[in-house]
Amino acid sequence: MAQSEVRGRAAAVEDAKSLTPRTADASAGRGRRGGRRRAGGPKSEPRRRRRRVIRWSATVLAVVILGTAGAGYLYYQHLNGNIKKGARANGDDSKAHRTEPNAAGQTPLNILLIGSDSRNSAENVKLGGSRDHAGDPPLADVQMLIHLSADRRSAAMVSIPRDTRVDIPECKDPATGKRYPPTNDIINVTLARGGAGCTLLTWENLTGVYIDHWMTIDFAGVVRMADAIGGVEVCVQQNVWDHPTRDVSGGSGLKLRAGTHKIYHEQALQWLRTRHAWGDDLMRARAQHMYLNSMMRTLKKQNVFTDTGRLTDLAEAATKSLKVSEEIGTVKKLYDLGMQMKSVPADRITSVTMPNRQDPRNRDHVVPDKPNADKMWQMLQDDVAFDKNGGKSGSKKDAKDDKPTRKPSVDPGRLGVLVSNATRTATQAAVRQRASAITRTLVGKGYARAQADTSGSLAEDRTAVRYPSADLEGDAQALAASLGIPMSAVRKSTDVSGVTLVVGADWRTGTSYPGKSEPKAGDLPGNTDTVNGSDTKSCMPVYSVYRW
Repeated sequence: MAQSEVRGRAAAVEDAKSLTPRTADASAGRGRRGGRRRAGGPKSEPRRRRRRVIRWSATVLAVVILGTAGAGYLYYQHLNGNIKKGARANGDDSKAHRTEPNAAGQTPLNILLIGSDSRNSAENVKLGGSRDHAGDPPLADVQMLIHLSADRRSAAMVSIPRDTRVDIPECKDPATGKRYPPTNDIINVTLARGGAGCTLLTWENLTGVYIDHWMTIDFAGVVRMADAIGGVEVCVQQNVWDHPTRDVSGGSGLKLRAGTHKIYHEQALQWLRTRHAWGDDLMRARAQHMYLNSMMRTLKKQNVFTDTGRLTDLAEAATKSLKVSEEIGTVKKLYDLGMQMKSVPADRITSVTMPNRQDPRNRDHVVPDKPNADKMWQMLQDDVAFDKNGGKSGSKKDAKDDKPTRKPSVDPGRLGVLVSNATRTATQAAVRQRASAITRTLVGKGYARAQADTSGSLAEDRTAVRYPSADLEGDAQALAASLGIPMSAVRKSTDVSGVTLVVGADWRTGTSYPGKSEPKAGDLPGNTDTVNGSDTKSCMPVYSVYRW
């Protein structure tokens, strides 16, 4: 962007030069002739004045163009200076893999949006209350994955409730170097364990979905963005007032009459923070989805890219409000992301909440409803649209193309293969002798040097074939094909020293990899609380205690 501004200023100089010398030369030549033709004085004087005006106008134009370009460059740098950045991931323990490109070479884009309850500024303390928590490490009270399909024709917004108990990997605070050991806790504490990069790692390990970037926004940022947009329309079925009651302390303070309202400033924050009046944290996620869908519809209707004032307001608000992962820490990159999202039709945007159930350890918490949650994660991994309005985006290659693309470097009998047992899960023990059973199958297929890994059982949801270097890619693909394992499961990895077959929890029995029917577009589990982006009629129901 800076280069384009420099080019713009250079072009402005050339434009100015192309105007000024021509005008000056013509005026000078005619002026000299006019000086000698005194008799023509009365008629030539207006012409000289016009030429002086033209010469002056060209000079002013050059100054204005150069000044505007310079100011634009400085303003661009000012906006870049507003943006706060951080490391994409605060650790190395990620189990996620990128989705395979589709036939056109396109890949999905995944962005983790985090709402922070930070009270590390006077403005946030004023908006968020709880002065006693000023200066405390922030918690990730809102967590939402924005998934753009490979072809950018559909999008999904997936929320995980803040009180979901999950496994959290080891994380490192990039600012202090402090290391946080792995733990099992509710997911909103991840932000306090070294920042958003730890939240991202936790999501990747839970979902298996590679997340490209993260963005965080605090209380003040929500207010600034709502005001810059010009307000966001929301709707409630009954009069609502989220206030302290005899049995429940706290409350956002949101107070609205039944019907549709355009909310601004602190009221927008109140809407997003309201929980008790909606009934629980899961309904709060629904209210947040409705707000974001409405906001995107509003932005699509506005001509922000032709309205300089509106664009400036939005740019100021966005760059002051967001902290982002460092690889997208410029105005141009954020603008490009926004344009990609803007291209998705409203009826192809689907908001859901992770399928969950009550935590048996604590009734105030939830845990993933694993079978249904895994189905949804699979749809994200395979880039299957969450809506039925456009079919599958086709990120993965067709089944007929799921065959080796490289030739093996050696015969199967000469290839060393290590087979690892990774069938253990959070609820099931590893299948005994699983690696040995698959090793015998491989030997029967000609892989005489296959060996079972005896170092202990691992835990991986999906079976994988890994290889350390490009010269072994064809061998890894041939091994996968011999067992019916899809090519998408074949990955280069620095964690292995030779071709390695990792038998995952998806292959606990049998000697041929179980073929899976691919999920279809819109085939979501029933407990995802789905909201479509084009829905303009839904209103939030209000829990009876908070009606007035």
